[in-house]
Amino acid sequence: MGLVKPRSICVVGLGYIGLPTAVVLAQAGYSVTGCDIDADVCARVAAGAAHFSEPGLSALVADIVGNGSLRISDHPVEADAFVICVPTPLAGIATKRADISAVLAAGRAIGAAIRPGNLVILESTSPPGTTIGPLRVELESAAGLVAGRDFLLAHCPERVLPGRMMTELVANDRVVGGLDSASTAAAAALYRSFASGTVSETDATTAELVKLMENTYRDVNIALANEFALVSESLGIDVWRAIDLANRHPRVNILRPGPGVGGHCIAVDPWFVVGSAPRATSLIATGRAVNDAMPGHVADRVTSMLGGLRGRVILALGSTYKANVDDERESASLHVIEHLRDGGADVRVHDAVTRPSPGVSALADGADCLVLLVDHDAYARLDPSRIGHAMRRALVLDCRDVLDRTAWTNAGFTVERLGDGRSNGRPTTLAPVAVGRETL
Repeated sequence: MGLVKPRSICVVGLGYIGLPTAVVLAQAGYSVTGCDIDADVCARVAAGAAHFSEPGLSALVADIVGNGSLRISDHPVEADAFVICVPTPLAGIATKRADISAVLAAGRAIGAAIRPGNLVILESTSPPGTTIGPLRVELESAAGLVAGRDFLLAHCPERVLPGRMMTELVANDRVVGGLDSASTAAAAALYRSFASGTVSETDATTAELVKLMENTYRDVNIALANEFALVSESLGIDVWRAIDLANRHPRVNILRPGPGVGGHCIAVDPWFVVGSAPRATSLIATGRAVNDAMPGHVADRVTSMLGGLRGRVILALGSTYKANVDDERESASLHVIEHLRDGGADVRVHDAVTRPSPGVSALADGADCLVLLVDHDAYARLDPSRIGHAMRRALVLDCRDVLDRTAWTNAGFTVERLGDGRSNGRPTTLAPVAVGRETL
């Protein structure tokens, strides 16, 4: 099949990845149609507005919709290339299997619009084998065409950080893998037309695994940091200082501990690897179990500080899955809040991005404890004196090492930190965390 440079592109899915991708492609000079099954999303984007917060995105959407380089539809339309950017969550808490139903639905919908010579690219993070397996089957069945003979098929996983998407979509290196060499070459040429980073070529299944490896590496590293936090609490030392010192070794880079791991990638993607090879992934599964246990551990710390949860008023700071974004998907903070409420606490929630009003001081009125769960920049600037005067008991648990401990202590607070066994001058004795038949 000859390689033909596409002029028109249909982006299927206008969520956190799809909409920025559509914008970047339109900026690169392509005629872009973005489609989504959510009528509200389509209406907002068609009106020139982004439906989520991302620096610079709203202005760009208004511009490219206004000049006609991005059009909106509720279904895929004929185009030279199709880019699939739909969610791939876990199918359920118990199964920990990938739900690729949205990918398959996108394949069926594209099948009605695809023509010979078209290129289909899956960007959605998927279990290894999805592109050349289930997605290929859906496309071929719906279109009556054969991948590799009649149309091109490839995978190129996104590699962007929320809050920096518009920069990283262009600047970051990309990995492209096709069903065959022609598919790989066509997809790589498309990304090289707008990306300044290196575009590396491989096969589709390797490209799928590369993305999963990247996020699994971070998840396991965070699990290690969280275990070091538990160890430090038991030994009566400060994990934050210990990690800082360990990272001065030129070949060590331990990440930061916290109340758990959230988001649509790092908390989910490792399970795609485990599902692909369950007997070969005990370390990955254990890392997930360690991180999943952290919200319960944080709740236990708060329970110990307060002598029980029933009837207590707790102010939780942060509900998003990471700092300075508006995304609450799979947020560990929400799991902590759920644990506290299940224990009988009255939990008030403030988030500097998604729930800025009422303010922290107002919500602190009559509270027994403040628990900092997300390291939003705004929280480092809080006035402890003002907050302390409003609270019934001046207790704080800092799970992100954000607060100036000296300033908060001088304001009358008893300050404890996750991973700091020196809190109140005493080590914290921890119960072991059970993982399957093993104990951590």
